[in-house]
Amino acid sequence: MVGAFRSTGDSTIAIAVGRVPTYTVAAAALLVAVALAAAGIAERPDALSDWQAFALGIVQGLTELLPISSSGHLIIVPWLADWEFLHENEAFNDAFDVALHLGTALAVVVFFASDLGRLTHAWLTTLAERRIETADQRLAWFIVIATLPALVVGGLFGGAIGSHLGEPWQIAVFLAVFGIVLLLADRLPANRAFADLDIRIAGAVGLVQCLALMPGVSRSGITISAGRALGLERPAAARFSFLLLVPVSVAAVAYTAVNDLILGELPPGWVGPFLVGTIAAFGSGLIAIRLLLGVVQRHSLTGFVIYRLIAALVILLLIASGARDAIF
Repeated sequence: MVGAFRSTGDSTIAIAVGRVPTYTVAAAALLVAVALAAAGIAERPDALSDWQAFALGIVQGLTELLPISSSGHLIIVPWLADWEFLHENEAFNDAFDVALHLGTALAVVVFFASDLGRLTHAWLTTLAERRIETADQRLAWFIVIATLPALVVGGLFGGAIGSHLGEPWQIAVFLAVFGIVLLLADRLPANRAFADLDIRIAGAVGLVQCLALMPGVSRSGITISAGRALGLERPAAARFSFLLLVPVSVAAVAYTAVNDLILGELPPGWVGPFLVGTIAAFGSGLIAIRLLLGVVQRHSLTGFVIYRLIAALVILLLIASGARDAIF
C-alpha cells in the first residue's frame, strides 16, 4: 500500500511506495532529471540552465523535508556559486520556487498517498454530513486548522517578508537561532503519539509555521520543534510536519497557476528548468522523507542542528573575510 504505516511500539515508520522500494522510485526520477539536463531540454542561454535547475531541485528536495531550511538554501547556493539569474529575474525566481515546491509536494503525496486519500475522503465526509466523528476526520481538520495561519500570513505579508528578509547574513542568523530552538525542543520529554494529536497542538503548530516564511527558519524544522515542545514523539512530529506540506504547496501552486497562466504568463525559458527542477525535487524529496523518518526512529535531531550551526558559521566567515558580500 502506498505510504502505509506499520506500528512499532508507540511509533510508526514509513514502508515502501507501493510494491516498489522508495529509493528505486527516487533513483528513477533522478535519472530522468539527469537525462533531461544532459540533453539540454528546452534550455535557453539567457535563462537558468537545466543543470543549475537540477542542482537546485536536489537542494529543494533534501532541504524542504529535512529541518535545515529550503528557502535559505535556495538563496545560499546561488550566492555561493555566483548564479545571478534568479536574483536578477524575480518573476522567474518566484515561479521556479513554486515549481520546486510542487516536486517536494508530489514526493509527500506519493509517499503518503494512502493516508492522504483516506484523510481527504474523511474531510469531504464531514462537509457532507456536517459532523466530525472518526479519528481520520479529526486529523483532516487538524491539518486544515494548522494550514490556515500560513495561508493568511503568507497571502498578506509574503511579499513584504521576501523584500526585507532573505539576505545571506540574515539566513545565517536564522539557521543558528532556530537550530538551537530545534535542539532544545527535541530534548524535551515526549509522551504523545500521533493518535494523541489534538486541536491545541494543531493550532500551535500552524501558528509557528508562519515563521518559516523567513528564509533560514525551516518549515519542517519549526513545525517539528513545535510538535516536540508540545510533547509529540519525534515520528509523530515529523509525520504531521510532512502532511502539512501538501496543502501549503498545493495552495502556492494554485495561486501561481492562476496568476501566471490564467491572468498572466510564465517567464521565457521556463520549460526546461521547471521540468528538470521539479523532477529532481521529487526524487530527492522521496529520499529525504525516508532519511528523516529513519533518523527519528533511532536518533535525536542533533545532527541536523550541528549542520545548521556549521552552515551558519561558514556563511558568516565568508562574509567576514570579504569572500562574499553580506547581501545578495
